[in-house]
Amino acid sequence: MPENRSHRGARTIRLTVVVVPATSKKPTGDPVVFMEGGPGGDAIGAIPFLIASDVNRDRDLIVMTQRGGLYSQPNLACPEIDRFNARAVGLPYDAPSTGRLLVRAAKECRDRLTAQGIDLRSYNTTENAADFADLRKALGIKRWNVYGYSYGTDLGLTYLRRHPEGIRSLTIDSVVPPQIVSLPWAWDSAQEGINTIFAACEAQPACKNRYPDLSRTLTEQVRRLEANPLRLSVAPPGGGNPVEVVLDGGTLVNLLVTDGGAMPAADVPAALDELARGNPERFARAKAAGATPVIGEFAHGLTHSVACSEWVPGYSKSDLLEAGRRAFPGWPDTVLAHAPQLPFEHDLCRVWNVPDRTAIQRVPTVSTVPTLIISGTFDAKTGASWGPYTGRTLPRSTAVLIPGIGHFVVPQSPCAQSVLSSFLARPNAPDTGCVAGLAPAPFTITPDPERT
Repeated sequence: MPENRSHRGARTIRLTVVVVPATSKKPTGDPVVFMEGGPGGDAIGAIPFLIASDVNRDRDLIVMTQRGGLYSQPNLACPEIDRFNARAVGLPYDAPSTGRLLVRAAKECRDRLTAQGIDLRSYNTTENAADFADLRKALGIKRWNVYGYSYGTDLGLTYLRRHPEGIRSLTIDSVVPPQIVSLPWAWDSAQEGINTIFAACEAQPACKNRYPDLSRTLTEQVRRLEANPLRLSVAPPGGGNPVEVVLDGGTLVNLLVTDGGAMPAADVPAALDELARGNPERFARAKAAGATPVIGEFAHGLTHSVACSEWVPGYSKSDLLEAGRRAFPGWPDTVLAHAPQLPFEHDLCRVWNVPDRTAIQRVPTVSTVPTLIISGTFDAKTGASWGPYTGRTLPRSTAVLIPGIGHFVVPQSPCAQSVLSSFLARPNAPDTGCVAGLAPAPFTITPDPERT
């Protein structure tokens, strides 16, 4: 692919493409093409989850690494940031000194990449979408079905808007609307996902009785830890030698937003109760999980090239802080000044230095292509309400909310898998019947020490 399509004679880049055959003996002719999240995630690494979800049951599955991602050339990995992240386990999350270390690591990565002749301006959603349009033509595919999750939904919607030819259907899972995504938007999603988890606990009598007023408990613990961070030595969840961990208010919030593995939503009420009673073990172990990252696996260069050109511009640090205050009144400003998952991003973007692309990218997609919109109600990264919001300009869309599921819904939900299969077979009339009978799984209930 050309690195920059607007510059004639620009150098070319190489992307890896994998075709996973359909398991059916009589597959259909229109495959599914997958768009990874991140930006910067490992698309090839998602293949086992997609196969386990039967995405390739009746159709070939096509997976391509996005420009800059793992197995692409060049690879915009930042070992400098990976090493910072491992070190940050033992640092206060939102301390200015931590931010300076992150920005320095990002600058070192940027300087190294640009010294190799890489044009970081070209690693954006517009060029990314054009890569997939060119891939369809290169493979000689007349029509295909697009499935993207997280950032892949931003990319999928951009692809549909700019290159609608040959798209039979679009599925977007854990939705990032290109017209609205920004750093302040991240606080809206965090509020929705966390509050939905607390509401689900309220709806289960055992959880409600054992863990009352979780919202107040969380606010108290965020304030307490931000004022007096805990320093602990804990073993990572995967085993190994203990590591030094700092648990402060910003860490607590980000562990709740980063749902899954280290801190499952089902354990959140119990973990908060234990923390309030002086036992921070669950949260400390969850943070310790970051002490051993896989160096070079995640393409941080793509993350920041996209974020700094498409998500950050147009909103100041004060806008971000105000969004945090609206979402979580009473929390410390030191916590609310940083978007969940993207701390110190304004400072980082100053050294990353890519041009503002919001006029090109911050645009809604209007289309009559059949679209399936899947959201998990526990998703604190991409709040569930943004799915139906995105569907407002997609008149042939079907939006489903899967209760009790967080980010990247299809691999976690047999019902979502069934809905996706039905949609791919009949894009205008998917069977969503299984959704009506769903409810969040029971939360973890631990003995009340005051009653035992």
